Order: sequence, then C-alpha cells, then structure tokens
Amino acid sequence: MNVLRFTTVLLLACASLAGCVTQPVPMYRLDNGTIEVPAQADGAAILLGPVLLADYLQRDELLQRLPDGSLAAEGQQARWAGSLQGDINQLLLRQLASRLKTQSLELSPGSKGFTPEVQVELEITRLDSGPQHPAVLEAQWRLLDKQGKRQVSRLVRLQEEHQGSTTDQVRAQSVLLQRLGEMMATAIEPIVIAKTPAKRNITKERKPEALPAIPAAEPIRTDLEVFRF
Repeated sequence: MNVLRFTTVLLLACASLAGCVTQPVPMYRLDNGTIEVPAQADGAAILLGPVLLADYLQRDELLQRLPDGSLAAEGQQARWAGSLQGDINQLLLRQLASRLKTQSLELSPGSKGFTPEVQVELEITRLDSGPQHPAVLEAQWRLLDKQGKRQVSRLVRLQEEHQGSTTDQVRAQSVLLQRLGEMMATAIEPIVIAKTPAKRNITKERKPEALPAIPAAEPIRTDLEVFRF
C-alpha cells in the first residue's frame, strides 16, 4: 500500500513537470558576411590583439538597450552561441585576411617565431542594440609596426539600423564589426606597402646601360692632318 501511494505521487510529480517544460533558449552567432579567404599562403604578417571587450559584454546573455537607455537581458533569455569574444576575434581575422589578401594572420600573443609587420590593438567599449535603438559600436584601435612603434590610432563610433527583432539586431551588430574590419584593413595597407621589400609588386628600376667607350683620337702626320679613331 505504501508502494502504491509512492508510485501515485511520483506519477503526479512527473505529470506536473511535463506541463512546465521550458521553451528552447534561442542562441545567436555573429555573421562574417561575404568574404573570400585568399588561397595564397604568403602576404603581409598581421598580429591581431589584444582584443579587449567591455565588462558588460563578457557574458552569455544577449543584452538589450531599453527605451530609457539602460541595459537588460533579452526577454527570451537569448544567448550567444559560444564565446562572443571568440566570435569577434574570428570575424575580424577573416575580414583582415580577405581585404589584405593574406593568410599570415595570428591572434595575440602569436606563435613562436611569428614576426608581424603590423600589430592591431583593439578595445571595444560598446556593442549593443535594442528593439527601439540602433546597433552601436564604439571602439579604439591602434596600429604598431614591427618595432612596436605606434603608426595610427583611431576612436570610432559606428551605427546601423535594424528591423527590431533580435535576429536583425545581431545582423546589424555583425555589419558594424565588418565595417570596423574594413576600416582597420584600409589603415594597415599603406603601412604594409611602406615596410614591404621591393619584391612585392614593385618593379625594380633598371640601371642605365653604360655607353661604349670611345678611344682617344691620335693624330697621324701626313701632308694632311688626319685623325684616326
């Protein structure tokens, strides 16, 4: 009798739990956009990083910018699928590889023996959006040459409109990061060209050919003075 009572309670508990099944949590990843990774192995050596994210971005939940400007977790508890830091790193690596036509890229601190021609230091202080707020990216990046000397430093604020849904907000944030990668690649290119040996797409100037030597004239004494060459 005791066993029957326990079984009944257990069945009721299971039925109760079955009625409270939660919906799957939506998960999102950034979009790399349309890029073409170069096939050739050579190209400019680029070191990306450190890439620093604001503290509020170092979490799994996808935050929303509310009408009053505050931030809160998305209503359905939407999450990033994996690490947002890792997604940003890989998106920017692929953007730089595609735009600079190189596969010689590594994340900081880089592998042993890797000597970058340019290092990109990046700090992202804002990356968010909301149903009534556009996607906004605020960041600062610096370019260092192979001697560690700063060449370029920029503060940027980018904005992208969206349709309000979480999916379109993630698309808009991805577009902002793609634009950031394009801006950094545009700034890197002249540094690489300036530091690159003449063998890369630069035709060496030909030395002027030496003119043939002309022997000195020697006078021959005859009735007429004739000069023989």
